[in-house]
Amino acid sequence: MKLATFIKNENERLAVKLDNQLIDIEETAKKAEWNEVITDVMQVIQFQQSHLQEFEKKVKEAVANGNAVVIEEEDLEWGPCVTQPHKIICVGLNYRKHADETNAPYPEVPILFNKFDNTLTGHQSEIAIPSVTNELDYEVELGIVIGKKTKNVSKEEALSHVFGYCTVNDLSARDLQMRTHQWLLGKTCDDFSPAGPYLVTADEVGDPNNLSLKTYVNDELRQDSNTSDMIFSCAEIVSYISQHMTLVPGDLILTGTPEGVVFGLPVDQRVYIQPGDVITVEIEKLGKLTNKFVEEKALIHA
Repeated sequence: MKLATFIKNENERLAVKLDNQLIDIEETAKKAEWNEVITDVMQVIQFQQSHLQEFEKKVKEAVANGNAVVIEEEDLEWGPCVTQPHKIICVGLNYRKHADETNAPYPEVPILFNKFDNTLTGHQSEIAIPSVTNELDYEVELGIVIGKKTKNVSKEEALSHVFGYCTVNDLSARDLQMRTHQWLLGKTCDDFSPAGPYLVTADEVGDPNNLSLKTYVNDELRQDSNTSDMIFSCAEIVSYISQHMTLVPGDLILTGTPEGVVFGLPVDQRVYIQPGDVITVEIEKLGKLTNKFVEEKALIHA
């Protein structure tokens, strides 16, 4: 199942993509007279497997019975496909060829850092390039969304704790990131984690470490790799994190980026994101996430 978030009357609403139609779940629930009206993707992430299957069945029945309220994707205001993660945890230097291009040794354990929910935004949103950076970089990343409370899970059982996966652009201000030994500042400016358009349930994805992933800058292919190049697999990442902290439903894990980032080029060839650039990150089975970058407007003081 493919879940999405859209904005209507300044409120985040839940949608499901089915048979190339995007269905407004709240309006469908009212029209079909469901006993339960589901308004947010976080509710679905909390479902037990049986409840999730029942929900999917009800959506399909609504479509079959003509009760589904379909919304047009054109001109839709998208929200992040995960709206309120309790934690956003990121893995650095997790692709072999990306480590190679940046002349970094392969890490012996996952390198973890965090982001915050101010970084979340959606497909097709405009992202302002902060005035404090001159070196904004793109990073296509596979996002893992946790589906159940997870602590000390084994590598063998880790993926059974995953609700689904999504496409994320882990935007990185390299000059801020490298200013100190802590990467946080360069990763946490507003809208630095566009995610979506869809959150795809794990059953539709299969092996998360066999997915192609790409980045296009103004239609030019920049990143072209496969999640099989990860140093630490998705299962290893979930297991490792759970040994140190309890993961809860909705937690979002960004699993690293492959080679092809601007930072991996020789210094004299680096052209970072500029106002007017349109960047699309794409992951097999999960969809394309596109954002346009604009100049940050000056603050107006009363």
